[in-house]
Amino acid sequence: MNCELAHERIVLAAYGELPDEQVHELERHLTHCVECRAEREQLQALKTLAAVLPVAEPPANLVARSRLRLEEALDALPPKRWYQRLSERILNNFASLQAAPVAAVLLLAIGAGAGTLGGYEYAQERAAHAAAKAQAAAAQTQATTVPPASQVASIQSIVQQPNSNVVEVSYQEMVPQHVRGSLDDPAIRQLLMLASEDAASAGVRDDSVGLLASECRMGHSCQGTGIRDALMVALRYDRNAAVREKALKGLEPYVAEDMRVRDAVLEALLNDSDPHIRTTAINILGPVEADTSVRTVLYSVANTDQNPQIRNVSRQVLSRVPEIQ
Repeated sequence: MNCELAHERIVLAAYGELPDEQVHELERHLTHCVECRAEREQLQALKTLAAVLPVAEPPANLVARSRLRLEEALDALPPKRWYQRLSERILNNFASLQAAPVAAVLLLAIGAGAGTLGGYEYAQERAAHAAAKAQAAAAQTQATTVPPASQVASIQSIVQQPNSNVVEVSYQEMVPQHVRGSLDDPAIRQLLMLASEDAASAGVRDDSVGLLASECRMGHSCQGTGIRDALMVALRYDRNAAVREKALKGLEPYVAEDMRVRDAVLEALLNDSDPHIRTTAINILGPVEADTSVRTVLYSVANTDQNPQIRNVSRQVLSRVPEIQ
């Protein structure tokens, strides 16, 4: 990989848009290239300082649902079969075959044979698809079902069964409804993420964010475009300090691997009104204290913050990074 391509991928990686296989390739390049490492550190520092300003974000659940629908639509597209690719190749090369009659005859004969075999494979594929669709429909009747998010008026309560992974969520449409299922159930998770944005009930938000944070701390399918987004929204905007603290602790395991989580924790350190949450944010940033953006924010807080406790904790963290001194 050359440095020009690396610079392009550094920008994509900074915003979480770089595929995993290219991330590994970029990391290998950065291991040996001092210039590109400096470029990434400067971009991360700039991104963190820019993130301090308040940004209006779409609801996390809307983003998650939109991405899920896009992925489902892409997955529904059938892959091209080998005989379809062969047919396209025949059509693309038809003009050149006019000057080679023998080759054209042979290729057309091969195409005819491929068409016969392709028809047989197509019939088998249709039969298998119909069987899979019938099985999915049968399984769907047994799975937990919830109405579309637009039809859920509010989440009324969340109760976890003692010593179990089963959660009962009561929600309201035109009349009160409730659903019961495991925390691993996508329907339950959808309702919990909706509950984390329920402005009418601090108790419901506290319960939902607490359960989502617990799932993240235990590493149970805490994807960046689902639960993590919901926790970052709660950390940034919830008015209840207890809810923000639970969201912060739920994000802790991902501060080293997810730059968006790191930025959200840095924002909490700079902007949160609760000193306890700010202190917790400093301690959570311990594993990435050598990161340029983290050091920049810690250095600023250690020298200019009005809270002496925050200044002292920041200085203690900075003391473990000799190059900052």
